[in-house]
Amino acid sequence: MENEELEMNVLDMLFDEENGDNVTIYDEEGNPIEFEQVALIPIEEKVYAILKPVLPMEGVGEDEGLVFEIDEAEESLNLVVEEDVIDAVFAIYEQLCDEETEE
Repeated sequence: MENEELEMNVLDMLFDEENGDNVTIYDEEGNPIEFEQVALIPIEEKVYAILKPVLPMEGVGEDEGLVFEIDEAEESLNLVVEEDVIDAVFAIYEQLCDEETEE
């Protein structure tokens, strides 16, 4: 129950445009992992979060982030492992970054 409440707080933090704090997500074993929020990317009916681990993480490069699907109905974050979805999220993110630098 406690993790569910924390998870909801994470979603609130992700959707709060004023929030600049890192978010903490718990792995399968209950270990906390702190992430910096990079971006929220809506694609069709879904919203994805790009999160960058604050501390080095096995399998994740220093300048890399992970993609999580936000499931608002279940109030949870789900790590995306499908390469086509990850590529689509990062393509939109890069496009948004390019548009921002053009302005």
